Order: sequence, then C-alpha cells, then structure tokens
Amino acid sequence: MRIVVVGGGVVGVTTAYELNRRGHQVTVLERHSIAGNETSKGNAAQRSYGVVYPWADPKMVLKAVPWLLKQDGPLKWRMPPSVEAVRFMMSTLRYAWAPGLFGLNRRAMLRLGIHSRERFEALESELDLTFDGDHQGLLHLASTPEALDGYRQTQALLAELGIASRLLTPEQVRAAEPGMVGNGPLYGALSYDTDGTGDCHQFSQALASECEARGVSFRYQVEAQSLVANDHAVEAINITTEDGDGELIEADAFVISAGCWSDHLVRPLGLALPIYPVKGYSLTVPLSNPDHAPVSTVHDDNYKVVSTRLGNRLRATGFVELADFNRDIPEARLATIRKSVNSRFPGCANLEAAETWTGFRPMTPDGPAIIGRGPRDNLFLNTGHGTFGWTLSAGSADLIAQLIDGEAPSVCLDAFRPGRFSE
Repeated sequence: MRIVVVGGGVVGVTTAYELNRRGHQVTVLERHSIAGNETSKGNAAQRSYGVVYPWADPKMVLKAVPWLLKQDGPLKWRMPPSVEAVRFMMSTLRYAWAPGLFGLNRRAMLRLGIHSRERFEALESELDLTFDGDHQGLLHLASTPEALDGYRQTQALLAELGIASRLLTPEQVRAAEPGMVGNGPLYGALSYDTDGTGDCHQFSQALASECEARGVSFRYQVEAQSLVANDHAVEAINITTEDGDGELIEADAFVISAGCWSDHLVRPLGLALPIYPVKGYSLTVPLSNPDHAPVSTVHDDNYKVVSTRLGNRLRATGFVELADFNRDIPEARLATIRKSVNSRFPGCANLEAAETWTGFRPMTPDGPAIIGRGPRDNLFLNTGHGTFGWTLSAGSADLIAQLIDGEAPSVCLDAFRPGRFSE
C-alpha cells in the first residue's frame, strides 16, 4: 500500500518505520530540512512511560492561579491572551471538571505508555541507533511532605497497572543520584524504575536514516497545503515545494502527524482538532563535572524543572506557557531553569554557556493524543501528543500501523478517538 505520512517529527518518523516494517511503500512530508527539527528537537529528553497524565487535571486547576502569580511558577500566560489561548483554557477547564474523566484518561495514557516502552525496547534491539538512549529510571523529587503523600497515591495506581515504582527516602535518593549535592528541599522521591531517557532529535534523524535505507522516501522542505478527498476517501495531498511549485501526491492512505499544524489539513473535511501550541523551554550544555550531574532524569517539583543526563551533556527543561507561536526566549525563563539545576546539581555544567531552545507541544484540551481513523476511510491521525510525544511515539506508531492493516489495536483507543471533541 502507498502511504503518505505528513510530519517528520518523532511521531511521524516512528510511524513511517512501523509502516515500512510491515511492507508498505511510505513517503514522509516534512516542512523542515531535516527530521525531528521542531518539537522533537529540544524536549525534556525523558521517555516517561509511567509519568504520562492528562493535561486537564482537576488539581492543576486549583494551582493555576498561584502558579501564574509566582515569579518562578511553571505556568505562564502571555498577556494579553489571544482568543485561541482563552478558548483552549476554557475547554481544558471543562474537561478537568468532567466527573471521572481524568482518571479514565490517565489509565488509558499509562496503558499506552506501557505499550510504547515495549515497542521502544523492540526497536532498539532491532536497530543500532545512537541517541544517548538509556532506561535507568526517573525520579520525581518531593520538596514537601504533601508532595510525598501525593506520590503514595500515584504509586498505588502504578502498582494496579503493573508499572514498577518505589518510594525513596532522602538517603536513598542521594544514593541513586550521588551527584545531587545541592541544598534544595528534599523529603524523598517517587522512582519510576523503568522509565528512560534519550535525545529525541538524534533519535528522529537516526531512525529517518534507517527508514531511508529501507526504502522510505522523505520529502523535506515541502508544505502540506490541503487534502483532496471525495465523500469516502482522500485521493491526494497538495504540497508546495521549496521552489514554490505546487505538486499533487496520490496515495492509498494518509497519516497526519503534523503536531500543532495538523488541524488545517483535516478541518475542511469536517473534523476540528483543538490542538494548542503549549510552549516550553530548554537548556542543553556539555558537562564540566559529570560526577555532579544526574545519572538519569530528575524532576525537581520545587521549580517543575526536569534535568536529564544525555551522555556527556545535560538537558534541563521547564515551563508550560500559553503564548501561541511566539518564539521569544525571555531571560527570566532561563534563569528559573538555571536556578533549579543549581539547587540540585551545582557545578555540573556552565549553564550560562548552554544552548537555549523553545518549542511548541501539540496539546489537546483534555490531554490524550489523537490516534485513530479520521473523517475519511483511508485517513488516519497520530498527533496531539502534548508533552509526551517522545514517550508515546513508538507505541502510537505501532497502533496506527495495526489500524491501517485492519488489525484490532493492542491498546484500547477510546480515550484517543479523533472525533471526541465534537461529541
């Protein structure tokens, strides 16, 4: 079958790999000059299978205003807010207040996380990819006794689903992360023992190269303009090339994995995708003192900043900001990230010399990604993964491939169904 995948980020590339592995003839359309160069480029570098949770969290609603007012708070809103940002937040509140929805969606996302971990392990055993990848776990630090109490509830849910985790004392935390010599408050941690790390940008490019060697065609620096469809199927896709020329590409099936840019392709076919670009920031820097750096991934709940070891580098990531597609990088955001790293891993790197990045996580108002068949028989959606695109990419790619081949998906996709926002 000839299949076009729109989007060359980590979700699109893993989808192309799974489809090619099943014998399909795949073409990937990507507007950048290389794979994994948008949201996949500078993310938190954590494959947090046991951490995944819906954005529409009732507890977050109660914390939102204090976070907005706090200088170092993790939630920011560019003022004055746009109509799109207000609409997205109001929709999020509606989903957060829906009785029982958060728990159902969280379990669905965790089950997808389990499947994704299995697919990553299989993929890494099949291919020799270099991306500073590992599976040494993730620590959620507890800066208050209340945070530790919350982790006890989380651990009960993880145990219910068979996800390995442990509650650690401060002494056990420092034994697991001996480089954590800072004086930040610490009452313990929740250890997600099977979670992983890895440079998503490097992974996307390495997997894209492997796909090309296996016959996948990558068309870079092309813009997907519109889908050409009848009442039952998509017949072709209109693209604009780097030279500005128009081109029509026909195929038997189409997969939309274009993140924040997915909606404009499917909306004319009658399906609105309320995906919003939630902005985040990161610092990436070579380690100057590896012994004072994280062993794996450490989430500092005091600042809501994640510090991840990538070989001889540190990646530190933070903030959830509603600023539409504004790419400015305010110094105040970077200062908070540096403050968090220095409070836990002082002296590990020269943070002032770090490479800075900002990107847009394709977030749905309720939280789960959009995975499934679209408004035409041969149109499929694998998009809107929010902060968990790197984590869930291998699993969701496998599920889309199963759907295209007419198989029952390994994970129930009710929570991810594309049409749920209009129901």
